[in-house]
Amino acid sequence: MECTVRWGDGMTFVAETGSSHLVTMDGAPDGGGRNLAPRPMEVLLAGAGGCTAYDVVVILKKNNQEVTGCEVRLSAERAAADPKVFTKIHYHFAVRGRNLKHNLVEQAVRLSHEKYCSATAILAKTAEITRDLEILEG
Repeated sequence: MECTVRWGDGMTFVAETGSSHLVTMDGAPDGGGRNLAPRPMEVLLAGAGGCTAYDVVVILKKNNQEVTGCEVRLSAERAAADPKVFTKIHYHFAVRGRNLKHNLVEQAVRLSHEKYCSATAILAKTAEITRDLEILEG
C-alpha cells in the first residue's frame, strides 16, 4: 500500500492513494488552515469507521443476513499534550436489515474489532475502544 501527500495552498494537503483516489485535508484556522476539508486526524477516525463498517457488512452477507444499511458513529477524545493521540474512541453501530439475527450482528461487530479491522487494531494501541449497537428493521 502506498500514498503520496502533497502540500497545496495554505495548510491544505492532497493525498493520492495507491488506488489513484484523492483525499483533501486542511488544517484548523488557528493553525493556518482555511477549514476547506477535514483535518488529518478526522480522516484517520473516518478510516477506522469505514474499515469496521466494511467488515460488518461483509460478515453479515457471508452469514446470509439481509443487511440493507450500516452506519457507524464514532466519538473520540484526544490527549491534551503532543502527540495528541486518540485516548478514547466509542463506536456506535446502527445496522439495518430484514429479519437480522441479533447474535449474528453482535458477532460481526465483535469479529471486526477483535480480528479483522486493521485500523481499530492500530488505534487500540493508544485508545480505549468501546462499542454498542442497535439493529433497525427495514
